[in-house]
Amino acid sequence: MNTTPKIALEEHFSGPGFEQYWAPFVSALPRAFTVEIGARLSDFDDRRIDEMDAGNIGYSILSETTPGVQAEADSALAIRRARENNEFLAGRVARHPKRFGAFAHVALQDPASAADELERTVREYGFKGALINGHTLGRYYEHRDFDVFWERAEALGVPIYLHPAAFSAPPALLAGMPVLLGPTWGWGVETAGHALRLLFGGVFDRFPRLVLLLGHMGEFLPYQRTRIDSRFAAYPSGIELARKPSEYFGSNILITTAGVCSAPALLGAIGEIGAEAVLFSVDYPFESTEEACTFIENAPLDAATRALVCHGNARRLFKLETFEALEEAVLPQV
Repeated sequence: MNTTPKIALEEHFSGPGFEQYWAPFVSALPRAFTVEIGARLSDFDDRRIDEMDAGNIGYSILSETTPGVQAEADSALAIRRARENNEFLAGRVARHPKRFGAFAHVALQDPASAADELERTVREYGFKGALINGHTLGRYYEHRDFDVFWERAEALGVPIYLHPAAFSAPPALLAGMPVLLGPTWGWGVETAGHALRLLFGGVFDRFPRLVLLLGHMGEFLPYQRTRIDSRFAAYPSGIELARKPSEYFGSNILITTAGVCSAPALLGAIGEIGAEAVLFSVDYPFESTEEACTFIENAPLDAATRALVCHGNARRLFKLETFEALEEAVLPQV
């Protein structure tokens, strides 16, 4: 039974015209599957809410699906389309304000414009941060050119969700193995590497209150903390950090369960980075809401830890002070 109230954070939609960006990623998949995914990405009122109700998910923070404008070569168009996407999402959230929040879509082709758009959506619409679909045309975000964006996120006190994207340049290791290039393996490797670029590039030293979210149980990284520490100590390559690499996890880098329904993986992540650094998510519509909710309800956690993972950590991070009222108002008691 789904008795624990939940907040979900990696829950996707697709705005008008954005199928041109994600269609290439699903072009090799069966047509029936892509049609179904497209229908679910465009739904805000029916099946999405029904599945939330069945799983006792009281609140979902929605984000544009990958790759969005991160794949747009025209910077001016990317900026305009990101704004249009945010206006569209704000309208959809306004129809169900007790059930949905929003992550901004930003065009990091122009970091200053991305910072302004983040601030605009947070201040005008109450958006909860931003979700970025990986690199932008092969540019990663540890460079100081992007500091204006990270500085604004820190000042606003909102987290940034780093979501997977395809490799900017596929490695020779995976040549001829398309099954490994996508979400089965490659996207996680690419996103983990991007997060480490931010860490070793000093982003969290420059902006110590910045919070980065990683999905999919942390894209492998929580389980490598001691290895990263020991090898960095031996081979620092001229890089100096204020803390051990492992110490940025659980403080600056938090993770979600999105797409990983494994009790051993969950327990390992909690053991590595702490129960207050792990947040429930589904990865809708690419993963099963029912499976994700059943998994977290049955995971071998005590009641206090389950509550933290399912909703307590998200309430704290996103300042959802009114969630108790939402529980009473909209969450079915199964």
